[in-house]
This record gives sequence, C-alpha cells and structure tokens, in this order.
Amino acid sequence: MICFEDKAQMAFPIFNFNQLSRFWLRYLVVACFLVTILPYGAKHVNDSKVTNIGAIIDYNSRTGKEVRTAMGIAVRKFNSGSPNHKLSLKFQDSRRSPLQAVHAAEKLIEEDEVEVIIGMERWEEAALVADIGSQAKVPVISFSAPAITPPLASSRWPFLIRMAPSDSNQIRCIAEVVRSYNWRRVVTVYEDYAYGGDAGMLALLSKALQDVGSEIEYKLSLPPFSLISDPKDVVQKELAKLHSEKIQSRVFIVLQSSLPMVIHLFREAKEMGFVGKEMVWILTDTVTDLLDTVNTSVIHSMEGALGIKNYYSDNTTFYQTFLTQFRLKFISEYPEEGYYEPGFYALRAYDSISIITQAMDGLSRSTSSPKVFLDKILTTSFVGLSGEINVTAGEMLHSPTLRIVNVVGRRSYRELDFWIPEFGFFVVAKGESGNSTDARRLNGTVIWPGDPQRIPKGWLMPTDAKRMIIGVPGRTSFEKFVKVSTNAAGEKEYDGFCIELFEKVRRLLDYDLPYRFEPFNGTYDELVDQVHNKVRT
Repeated sequence: MICFEDKAQMAFPIFNFNQLSRFWLRYLVVACFLVTILPYGAKHVNDSKVTNIGAIIDYNSRTGKEVRTAMGIAVRKFNSGSPNHKLSLKFQDSRRSPLQAVHAAEKLIEEDEVEVIIGMERWEEAALVADIGSQAKVPVISFSAPAITPPLASSRWPFLIRMAPSDSNQIRCIAEVVRSYNWRRVVTVYEDYAYGGDAGMLALLSKALQDVGSEIEYKLSLPPFSLISDPKDVVQKELAKLHSEKIQSRVFIVLQSSLPMVIHLFREAKEMGFVGKEMVWILTDTVTDLLDTVNTSVIHSMEGALGIKNYYSDNTTFYQTFLTQFRLKFISEYPEEGYYEPGFYALRAYDSISIITQAMDGLSRSTSSPKVFLDKILTTSFVGLSGEINVTAGEMLHSPTLRIVNVVGRRSYRELDFWIPEFGFFVVAKGESGNSTDARRLNGTVIWPGDPQRIPKGWLMPTDAKRMIIGVPGRTSFEKFVKVSTNAAGEKEYDGFCIELFEKVRRLLDYDLPYRFEPFNGTYDELVDQVHNKVRT
C-alpha cells in the first residue's frame, strides 16, 4: 500500500500556547507605541503657528501690483526660514475707494481673522481703515500719511502705524526750488479725490511759498480719473481755463495724481503748448516715484520736468538680491506690464512685512495680546530697503532724504541734487561728506522744457488785458525825480528822472512790456506793505 504525506497540514507552522502568547504580546506593545507616538508626531507637524496678514491694495494699479509682488517675496523668505511659524497673506481690493477699503478691512478682520492690516496708499483710505483697526484692536500699517498730522492722531488711531512721512518736508523742498529760481507765482495741479486729501497739501504749499515770497496764482483741479469717461476732453478743458482766465504763471506744481491721469495731463499739456520754453513743471513724490514704470513716449511728454523722489540705496547686496527676485516674480505674474523694475512702494511693502516679523520675534509663543503685538511694532528699528525704519508714536522717526531729479532721456530721469530737512540742498547723499547749499540753485545742470540752456522765467508776458502796475509816489518833495500832474483832459501825466530811466530800461528789453502807472499818496513803507499783502500787484 502506498502512503501519501498530508501537505495541507504541513503548510502551517505549529505554535504552542507560549509561543503564540509571546507573538501577540510583541504585537500589542508595538501597536500601543505607534498609537501613542503617531498623534504626537502629527500634532507636532501641524503645530506651526500661522499669522494671517491682511493687505488692502488696488488690484489694477501699477503700485498695487508691485506691492503684492514685494509682500509675496518677503513672506516666502520668512516662511522658508521659520519651521514653526508661518505667515499667510490675505488680499482685498480697495478699488481706489475709501468706502471699499472699509468694507475690505471688515471682511479681513471678521472672515480671515487677520492680526494686522497693511496697505492703503492714499490717506483717505488709511484713516477710515485705521478707525476699523482701532475698534477691533488690529494694528494697521499704512503706506500713506496726512499732509498735516492731526494733533490727536495717536489718541484717535492708537493702532495705526504710518510708514510714510508727512508731506511737510517735500513741500518745503519744492518751495526752496521755487525760491532759488525766483519764481513768484505758481499753478497747482492735482487730482481732486472725493474726500479732500488735497486740502492739507494746498495749505502747506501756500504757507511755504508765502515764506519765500511766492504765491499760488491758480489751482487747477482735475476730477478723479475713475469717475470720468473722457479724460482727454476733461484735461483739455481745464488747461484751456489758463488762457480764458488770463493766468500768467507757467510754473506748474503737480501735487497728487494717479498715474493714468498724469499720463493724460502731460500728453494734452504738451499738445496745447504748456510744456515748452519758459515753462516749469515740478512733480511731488507720488508722481515721481512712478517714473520707473512708464514707457518712453510718456517720458518724452514730461521731458524737462523736475521731480522729488525718496532716496534709497540701490547698490547694496540686500537690494540687488531683492531686485532679482522681484523681476522674476513680477514678470511671471504681470507679463503685460512691460516694465519689471520695483518702485518705492514695493520697497516699502517689503519693509512692512519685516516690521511684522521683527515684532513677532519678540513675542513668546503663548502671547496673543494685540496690544503687546502693537507695542513690539512700535519699538521696531532696522535698516530696510526703503531706508531707516524706526517707528515711534505711530510714525517714522527719521527725517527722509529727498532726491531732486530731472526727467530727461530714455533713462526716465537723472539725479540733480539731494535735500535734507536739517540742511537744505546737499550735493551728496546723507551719510557722506558734503556741504549745505541751501542758498543756491540746484547743483546739476537742468534740462528745461523746450530750451535746455535757458532758465525759464516761469510766467507769460503781461497783455493789454492784464498790464503790469507800476506804483508812483503821488506826492514828492523833489519833483525832478518824480512828478505826477493832471492834464486838461483829466488824465494823469508822469515825469521826472525816475520815469525817464524806467522808460529807457524798458526799451532795452527784448520783449514788449505792457504796463500802466498808478499814483500812490501814502508813504513808501505803506506802498511796500500793500504789495507784500497783495493789496496791490
């Protein structure tokens, strides 16, 4: 008989009870260890603190695009070097509307639970958002500041930090430029924002010009660009008023304007003959800081203008690294822009993130108090891309160094001089050796509109409709110098050595000078006072 071995039984090992017990015991020990350690590991991985940062910008403006790119670079740099603390940017569109900015702030606080809000390139937006931030105890870092700081600003907006200085310094700088070239009257040009943000700048400029013996002859106000359908027609009509109202000054100071409005303004001004010989255009930093972003045709229409720019160092390794990152990121996000260099707002945006990260470094992980966070922000001090960052009482402590530039050539502008509040005009930048030149004209050679070699008079010749008034003493003790008499027709006649000298000098001029004599019977000092007080001009 043939016998077969049972293979089925041999397929399974034979365990006794002790072996089986040890096997399950080891299994239970490993399982318990994994159950204990895995949740801890998962918790450790997800335990990174995330700080939500709100940003209110104009999505469609060049400035808004630059700000968004720069903030993204700063956040990415921080997150890559911080394993246990991350930043998350939450953007909202202001649409250049203060009310929309308020709505955006409320949404960021209520829905996104942000711990700080950044942005607002216009003060009327920043002031309203600061109200919301103060109520919710959320710090607000603004890229703008009022022209004139309210006396109780720190009490009204305790959670507001203004990264921009007030306009008083650059207004003083402009007044010094006007004084140095002896221009007596100016025309202000500004885009009239709906909430009156221009009023403070006008008041500052009027006072600064008065201090140097000049005045505002005419205020050319343009409506908000977003509210007009035909900007070309609007600009042409406003410029035409300079002729119809017989305005003689041709020194134009552009106080504030959006970039699209500036482009239309200079295009039409050049077509109508307002950018040429004897004309002067001076631009504040809100316009000049955007010159890096416009094409050559726009620069050509602005050629010869003077501009005020914020000074920053662009030859440091820090800046060059940022520049490379910005170009790569901006061209990938906004290829339609055509120009990929960062403006000053981009530098300020990057530094705003650095303010937050430095403040967070001083906080303990258990601290979540908004007031403690704010206090850390208010003690922040470092050198950023935009210059010295030293926050105190809600504003920057340091005095800005301003650059005076000349719009010319394809490079868009060239540097002429520096201006420092404490010293006036300086040939070199702050921190280097140089001599104050407050009592002289700009250091560099200026290329003026229409005639590069000749300093513009900055005014039109008087016309028959608006003659120059020459004051003549009505009563004198020595008639051989000046004599005023009345002829048979009742008309005044003027004679004497001084009158003859005036007529001979007038005939030597290379242009006609319409004028009329007017007798004055008061003292000479009284006449001078009336001219100074604009009673007589």
